Amino acid sequence: MTKDEPNQPFRPLIRTQADLEHAWRHLMEPLGFSRHSIWMMLVDGDDRPIPQITEIEGAVEPPEPEEVDGLAELLRRLHADVAPRARFAFLRSRPGGGGINPDDRGWAQALYDAARLAHVPIEVVHLATDHALIPIPMDDFLAAG
Repeated sequence: MTKDEPNQPFRPLIRTQADLEHAWRHLMEPLGFSRHSIWMMLVDGDDRPIPQITEIEGAVEPPEPEEVDGLAELLRRLHADVAPRARFAFLRSRPGGGGINPDDRGWAQALYDAARLAHVPIEVVHLATDHALIPIPMDDFLAAG
């Protein structure tokens, strides 16, 4: 699908980390954000995203443990009731530049933890700032732990 086909939903194949990064770039560019958000995309069993993404606004500071539990419950229900073959993909967007900061790491950790608690598959979490789109792999947290 090309951008010349406006009535067609964006449903690229997402089989690799590079495919996921390309999809997030397509959805988020041009970069430049006025607020902090978490974006959630479900990638169905056919390796294509469900043609709707969800934005959680006001995602400035990482969530508290009880909020992670609530997110885990939401993921569990979505997986069971809406898309039982889906994997979850998340991106944190925020204004500014620079690399991955402590709040970005906190959000990525919370998202990985929620998926683990919910027993649902998760893709690599990404960060989009005004200047870059960067993966935040779970391996970063496993090595630090």
